[in-house]
Amino acid sequence: MGSPNLLKELKIVVENEEIKKIQKQGKTVVFTVVDGKFVGAFALADKIREESHEAIKKLKENGVRVYMLTGDAKEVARWVTKELGIDDYFAQVLPDEKAEKVEFLKEKGYKVSMVGDGINDAPALVTADVGIAIGAGTDVAIESADIILVKNDPRDVSKVVDLSGKTYSKMVQNLWWAAGYNIVAIPLAAGVLYNMGIVINPAIGAMLMSLSTVIVAINSQILRKYEPKEVKFMEKKHITKDPVCGMEVEHEKAYGTIEHQGNLIYFCSGKCEEEFKKNPKKYLSKMKKEEHEEYKHHHH
Repeated sequence: MGSPNLLKELKIVVENEEIKKIQKQGKTVVFTVVDGKFVGAFALADKIREESHEAIKKLKENGVRVYMLTGDAKEVARWVTKELGIDDYFAQVLPDEKAEKVEFLKEKGYKVSMVGDGINDAPALVTADVGIAIGAGTDVAIESADIILVKNDPRDVSKVVDLSGKTYSKMVQNLWWAAGYNIVAIPLAAGVLYNMGIVINPAIGAMLMSLSTVIVAINSQILRKYEPKEVKFMEKKHITKDPVCGMEVEHEKAYGTIEHQGNLIYFCSGKCEEEFKKNPKKYLSKMKKEEHEEYKHHHH
């Protein structure tokens, strides 16, 4: 049993409309091969965690470009990417290829941070500029990472970004304080303004130098009280209307989906899905009209 990669390795071609339909719905299809022959398949569907929506939203607000590395089929990766608003994805990636994809992004000029939790992620975590391991992951992944998230919560990644930005800001503040102090104090201690009657007693100079160190230390300690902004976790359901019958459909519970002109359309039943396929223009026009009416309602 295995993914589409298994069929490629065995050079088996499967032409089945039902399987293609299931894959387009964003479900993972696992193929069964016996004695070199395809005998069946079954589908698995992952429910996207609400925390993932919030985590991706926060990262993008911070100007982070988000990529997804997955061993799943392209259809599944495309569906998850659209649902979460991820910028791009690499699908059907074998375990030994993850590090190559990270290296590819680095060659494009990006500073890459990799988040992973499994043994397969370890090489990519090492290759990335910053490796972030989920605390609930394997020991190998944790040993390979630079940062370990204690909780199994993707929203903590955005907290790491916030905290690193704040830390860098403190470093710059301390650098300017120390440099500015020395630029002023050292010439005074050397007697540059002696002719004007301004002289710093060596004892006072030593005390001021110590004071500078204390101020830098205190400024750094303030960082201990800094709490990264919480990403609001809202228990919300992603609901859209079936364009055929008008029934409200939860994305995770939809009977099926169709990607049409760059949009994901959700259906409550197979009957509505088939009806849409017969005349997509009719229902797309209906959808646009409803969206226009809703826009007018919210802006008047």
